Amino acid sequence: MDCFERIEALIDAASADATDRARVLLDQFDDKSQTIAQAIDDFLLDLMTLVFVIESTQQMFHNPARRLAHMKLTRVRLLLAS
Repeated sequence: MDCFERIEALIDAASADATDRARVLLDQFDDKSQTIAQAIDDFLLDLMTLVFVIESTQQMFHNPARRLAHMKLTRVRLLLAS
C-alpha cells in the first residue's frame, strides 16, 4: 500500500490520530517545494477539520468534509507528479 492509499484510508476512518499519522507519511515530501509544502498544510488543515466535524456534528456534514479532504489530497498528489 503506497503513501497516498494509506492517507486515503485515514480520511475514510477519520480517527483522532489521523492527522498525526498523515503528517508522518507526508513529511517525506514537505521539502520538495514551497507550493507542495503549502498544499500539504492545506490538506492537513482540512483533515483536522474533518476529524472535528465527525467528532462533533451531525452525520449530514461528514461526507462534504471528507470529500474536501480527498480533493486536497488529490492536489498534493498532482503537484508531486508534475
